[in-house]
Amino acid sequence: MEGQNKKMIIRNCLVIRVLILFQIFSFFLLIIFPQIIQSEEEKSFTRQRSGQVIFTPHERSDSEPQQVHISLVGKDHMRVSWVTEDKNARSVVEYGTKQGGEYEAKAKGYHTSYNYFMYQSGKIHHVVIGPLKPNTNYFYRCGGLGPEFSFKTPPLNFPIEFVVVGDLGQTEWTTSTLKHVNSKDYDVFLLPGDLSYSDTQQPLWDSFGRLVEPYASRRPWMTTEGNHEIEILPVTEPTGFKAYNARWPNPHKESGSNSNLYYSFELAGTHIVMLGSYADFDDESEQYTWLVDDLAKVDRKKTPWVVVLLHAPWYNTNEAHQGEGESMRKSMEGLLYEARVDLVFAGHVHAYERFTRVYNNNEDPCGPMYVTIGDGGNREGLALSYKKPVSPLSLYREASFGHGRLRIVNETHAHWSWHRNNDNDAFVADGVWIQSLSSFKECWNTQHHNHVHHEEL
Repeated sequence: MEGQNKKMIIRNCLVIRVLILFQIFSFFLLIIFPQIIQSEEEKSFTRQRSGQVIFTPHERSDSEPQQVHISLVGKDHMRVSWVTEDKNARSVVEYGTKQGGEYEAKAKGYHTSYNYFMYQSGKIHHVVIGPLKPNTNYFYRCGGLGPEFSFKTPPLNFPIEFVVVGDLGQTEWTTSTLKHVNSKDYDVFLLPGDLSYSDTQQPLWDSFGRLVEPYASRRPWMTTEGNHEIEILPVTEPTGFKAYNARWPNPHKESGSNSNLYYSFELAGTHIVMLGSYADFDDESEQYTWLVDDLAKVDRKKTPWVVVLLHAPWYNTNEAHQGEGESMRKSMEGLLYEARVDLVFAGHVHAYERFTRVYNNNEDPCGPMYVTIGDGGNREGLALSYKKPVSPLSLYREASFGHGRLRIVNETHAHWSWHRNNDNDAFVADGVWIQSLSSFKECWNTQHHNHVHHEEL
């Protein structure tokens, strides 16, 4: 018996050593040869080379805040999140409308941390501040140390502008995308999954946080999870989303959700739903039940616009990731259609594509307009191959890195534009005016006939 125990201990030690070597080896491969580590599915289609992974170093003291980012909580509060290496650092934020350290208010929060295999995170701080005035510049300092940051709160009423970027990563293309985003003002940053592309290499989460800090500390970033956030490892890390949940908490409780992977929030007459492509979504799931309740609460007279974000697209004519969102579409598309959702944004496919208004694989004037925008700057490159002939549902498609902007002008009209960043300056390659479905009387007629066919793209 004692001999068997020794053998098991030796075997477990060998397994741990192999995992350690694998982690170290794969980390350097991600940095030096970012396109070597690909799944068989990813190798089945052609990609344009994306550029090297950028590792952003930690250049402040251990007690100073790093990786600062903000996110919306309720109608007039903001969550400030940051990391310190110093375990004694305080979870406190001083803030006010005056620059230069004359802060009018202070709020205390909480901190957390996590272990992932051989990695130990720093102290991750989260502090909710407010109430805050709309469309107002605030200055703030985290933990009583380090630089002063500032942000602007979103407006209370229209117009409001959202930047939408999926599959961001941390490459040269990422920096190009963020530079182009920053060249023009906006109110809120929406990210439909695949943030850091850490893929179990936890130092890349820290690097990503430092890379995006100049942007994510100035405007609220609202995210949902992608497949690269799952990060399951056999034996040592059997549950997913450990880093994502610890670092990027969302206001899910405020919207009645029990999961950080799906939630909703409202801004300036716009209800935004962040769905979880990698949480259960069948009609007996908690997410499905939550979505039914969430959509039922929306008063379209007060909130004329409804926008949904998720990771794996339900409509896609690219060769990459074909059919991966189909099960979720079959489960939830009817709910979005009956609620007259205006727009659905997805990532996952590393390209841009805009569809007409669609329901059940057919053009429908009362269905959402679907947009794939998974072209933020990921390390895997672009998905260049599209299905032929072109589907009549697909109105514009292009495999280039870029970002999108949704400017909701008033209760009835919004403008969507896609900005290609292959050029020195962000170039508006696609744009369209959109009318809200809340203003389409025929779509609320109970006699409206749904033309349901089962034609594939």
